[in-house]
Amino acid sequence: MICRLCRTETGEPFLSLGPQPLSNRYLTREELRKKEVFYSLDVFLCPQCFLVQVESSVSPEETFSEYAYCSSYSQTWLEHCRGYAEKVSSLFRLGKNSLVVEVASNDGCLLKFFREAGFRVLGVEPAHNIARVARKNGIPTESVFFSSRVARTLVKRGYQADLVVANNVLAHVPAPHDFVRGLRVLLKPEGVLTVEFPHLMRMIEENQFDTIYHEHLCYFSFFVARRLLETNGLVVFDVERINTHGGSLRIYAGLPESWGKKKKLRVEELEKEERRAGYDQAEVFHRFEKRVQVLKRDLLELLITLKRQGKKIVGYGAPAKGNTLLNYCGIRSDFLDYTVDRNPLKQGRFLPGSHIPVYPPEMIEQTQPDYVLILPWNIKDEIMRQVSYLRKWGGKFIVAIPKVEVL
Repeated sequence: MICRLCRTETGEPFLSLGPQPLSNRYLTREELRKKEVFYSLDVFLCPQCFLVQVESSVSPEETFSEYAYCSSYSQTWLEHCRGYAEKVSSLFRLGKNSLVVEVASNDGCLLKFFREAGFRVLGVEPAHNIARVARKNGIPTESVFFSSRVARTLVKRGYQADLVVANNVLAHVPAPHDFVRGLRVLLKPEGVLTVEFPHLMRMIEENQFDTIYHEHLCYFSFFVARRLLETNGLVVFDVERINTHGGSLRIYAGLPESWGKKKKLRVEELEKEERRAGYDQAEVFHRFEKRVQVLKRDLLELLITLKRQGKKIVGYGAPAKGNTLLNYCGIRSDFLDYTVDRNPLKQGRFLPGSHIPVYPPEMIEQTQPDYVLILPWNIKDEIMRQVSYLRKWGGKFIVAIPKVEVL
């Protein structure tokens, strides 16, 4: 394939996760009788700029126009949003007339904290159903795919921002240069952009292969993300590591005339760390596939042993990452009776590929399984608190990432 950043031919994939359905396409009972489309999920490394990426299988319009993910159903994420809003408001001395624009704003769960603090807010969210939820909750939201053209239109309408937020969206965009140019256009001369994304180094080191799926087109190391932003007229003046999604980065950037002279100690340190660890070389990535294969065997061996003992196993959560894991490992309802999820948009449906049914969380207490496989492992502590009653009948939890464990 051709690299999205530098247009170099990437060559052969360094990791293949086999044929996979679209990870956020949850099926109705009627759809179970229809042919389901699978696409190869292969991961490529650009030998020139070291961007990790997958091939596009479907258009963004097909993937995101109607969407099943709502941020508000995770208390862990809500607390992250609250802390972020408080921190940047103080750090950059945002005033009551400041405008905060979030790109890929989902159901508005982050912007509501800024709105409650008295700031002006605007969300940009391509999924029409999720944008309707945000507007119903009082968050003004444009339901459109963000681009530099959209950014220019918003600025003409008076939406040039003091703070632009782009959380967990950079991986989804098929044209990253145009997307970043749009973020730059939205900024006031002294405005600040923050970008959060899962850190490629953590993904590789902790076997987080399930975060790879078709709608995640790109996977960023820090130095690649920095190059992307700075190539398109921004300067990265700070970076911090955060715990979300198994280990993410938050980049702070702005226009060079306002932020170019600020000291960049953490920026330079992190780039050096990545290069010392070999993330500008191919060897690190080729070792990853062998570790993924070992994890697959370990998980299947555990599940086979438990089923032979007559144990009842169910899942908790119906995240996109869980669908990558289940389909790569060939886990279906012969291993998991069902899974549960707090999101009503997923309840009553079936997971793509595996066709495991999704129920409300109350189903666990009603059926009292022996084991619960936690699919959104990044919030396992929250889930284990919510389902702590599992211990009453001697039930246990299983997690697969970064290694297979019974808890």
